[in-house]
Amino acid sequence: MTVELKVTSIENHISSFSGEVSIPQAPPDFKSGFIGIIGRPNVGKSTLMNQLVGQKIAITSPVAQTTRNRLRGILTTPEAQLIFVDTPGIHKPHHQLGEVLVQNAKIAIDSVDVVLFVVDGTVACGAGDRFIADLLTRSETPVILGLNKIDEQSPNYQVIDDSYRALAEVNQWPTVKFSAKTGTGLPQLQNLLIEHLETGPFYYPPDLVTDQPERFIMGELIREQILLLTREEVPHSVAIAIDKVEETPTITRVLATIHVERDSQKGILIGKGGSMLKAIGSEAREQIQKLISGKVYLELFVKVQPKWRQSRMSLAELGYRVEE
Repeated sequence: MTVELKVTSIENHISSFSGEVSIPQAPPDFKSGFIGIIGRPNVGKSTLMNQLVGQKIAITSPVAQTTRNRLRGILTTPEAQLIFVDTPGIHKPHHQLGEVLVQNAKIAIDSVDVVLFVVDGTVACGAGDRFIADLLTRSETPVILGLNKIDEQSPNYQVIDDSYRALAEVNQWPTVKFSAKTGTGLPQLQNLLIEHLETGPFYYPPDLVTDQPERFIMGELIREQILLLTREEVPHSVAIAIDKVEETPTITRVLATIHVERDSQKGILIGKGGSMLKAIGSEAREQIQKLISGKVYLELFVKVQPKWRQSRMSLAELGYRVEE
């Protein structure tokens, strides 16, 4: 997905004269609410949110468990304001970080107005989907079942669709098919979501697309390039800390540290003669320039922090904690 627009983050809406966020009065019959995007890893949740809000605010990757933080994307139409909560894929955790991610996804189920349960429409309903469905039945939050990736479905898609239709009928969940990649079916999805929202206020300014500060998104864009360029070599042992952002009228200087768990991972990230780190920096810099609509100088450092995913203290320092 090519991004040409500037992402408007919450920090851009802090008024210099009053210190308050400017939020208008909602018109009569205006609807609003929070929508949790729930599903297994790699079913296209982040791609879907980016497509719905019209800009890239969540990173995507072929590697499972790309999303770590509960990122909010905001879509405001004349009729409604939809706040999408992108969550980590629900899976069996293998370390402390995994447990925190899954716990946050479970908390999101009970803290939103509607759950959009996203499944992979190219494969039949499996044990992972049924596990999530069981979690959802224990909550009183309304659920919509969304079959994603219909652009990749094979000729025998009817068998796959039937497996999910059976799951939806048992729980009386409305179902909608779409492609987060191409946008097919998203208007129908959007209308269905609005139908399930109550009358409410603007929670955010109408032109806001995310509640996250630019620093957070900068770190995510760097991590995305690491996932894309190293694939399975350095999958999830990476955390990004934005150490400094200096803005001038002509350029923004960004200094960031890439945290890994082992010396071997540091070697992979740096590459022969620094080639891999240069490639990561070059690709991430281009994405950050799109984010801020300006020229960027990006300097990356790599630091070994053994077993950071197992340490609650390290997780908290790097911004990973259980949501309230």
